[in-house]
Amino acid sequence: MTRPVSGALRAPSPTLSSIGKVQPFIDAEEAWFWTMAALVARRDGARIVSGRGLVTRPCEPDDVVKCLDRLYRQRRIDLAHARIMRIWGERGVAPDPRALRERGDYRLWREAMERLDWPLRMKGIVAGPAPGGAEGDVVAFPKA
Repeated sequence: MTRPVSGALRAPSPTLSSIGKVQPFIDAEEAWFWTMAALVARRDGARIVSGRGLVTRPCEPDDVVKCLDRLYRQRRIDLAHARIMRIWGERGVAPDPRALRERGDYRLWREAMERLDWPLRMKGIVAGPAPGGAEGDVVAFPKA
């Protein structure tokens, strides 16, 4: 079987001019909602193609899932975290800590998002401000 000479079957590869247009996520939560939307669309029959969205992202949905899988294998999160992430990710909103029925879900959600944040930052997927306030605050020690 011969292959076509043209690049018609080749997937679009990023060019140097498009690398500057990549927009990382603000936080792990935004990355997770984007990932879940893509996974739900894929489950419903959509084909996920890199670089075809309104905003070019620095990853594929599977990259975020791989970070989550690694955290699970390292026992940093457990199945309860993953279950809450799936349920609320499909809904497209985070649990509300003010709602009595959602407080337990919110605790697991926050733990999972805090633990997912660092691996996503290391891969360049998340680039917003670090969670928990300003980075590198200088704390003055009292003089003895």
